Amino acid sequence: MIQVDNISKAFNSVTVLEGISVTLEKGKTNLIIGRSGSGKTVLTKCIVGLHEVDRGAIFFDNRDFVSMNFKARKEIRREIGMMFQGGALFDSLTVEENVSFPLNMFTDMTAPEKLERTNFCLKRVNLENANRLYPAELSGGMKKRVAIARAIVMNPKYLFCDEPNSGLDPITALLIDDLISEITHEFEITTVINTHDMNSVMEIGEKVVFIHEGRKGWEGTNEEILDSDNKDLNDFVFASNFAKKIKALTRSEDQPPAR
Repeated sequence: MIQVDNISKAFNSVTVLEGISVTLEKGKTNLIIGRSGSGKTVLTKCIVGLHEVDRGAIFFDNRDFVSMNFKARKEIRREIGMMFQGGALFDSLTVEENVSFPLNMFTDMTAPEKLERTNFCLKRVNLENANRLYPAELSGGMKKRVAIARAIVMNPKYLFCDEPNSGLDPITALLIDDLISEITHEFEITTVINTHDMNSVMEIGEKVVFIHEGRKGWEGTNEEILDSDNKDLNDFVFASNFAKKIKALTRSEDQPPAR
């Protein structure tokens, strides 16, 4: 579990985040949504320590991250898996080398142990025979799955995914959503997903946090989002035809049958 307690952040006297508090729950997919420039990416970077907050606290399972020194933070960062937008794979490394990269950097595992762990993660994302391939030989969906395998290779407690479905067709995006959700529940990870994709929100949004103009505008589940009376949230959510259709379908199912 990650607790964000009243954090604020400004750049050059321009406030980007103001008084945000939220609990990101263990074993659930926690989605952060909002318009471009709303502050959701800055919020994510503050949580993992890429930006220092100006005020407030961040707790990783009751450990005060903000007040920690560099060495203590490094220990928590070893518990964090990151899936970057676009995958961010090393083009000159094979799939196997990409996935095992964190093991080489942060562990004292033997070569056979690293290979066993790497193969386990590749199998988990259905890429058992892709070890010797290079990123240029992979489809967009395969690159995302390699990125997920690399993100979980250190057996993280916390998984951060930045726009995991960007650049993917709808069917592949759904497969990636399902994979992230399965891994979250299987390994009891606190998963935080930064996304614009309303399909992802409606499919796997167990906890949804809406950031609007640097403040927390709303939080709830993907079921509750359809009945919200928050105008800013509705303007954002129902810009998507998918969400409109879901809402219309839900309301029609709630209506009594005609006599």
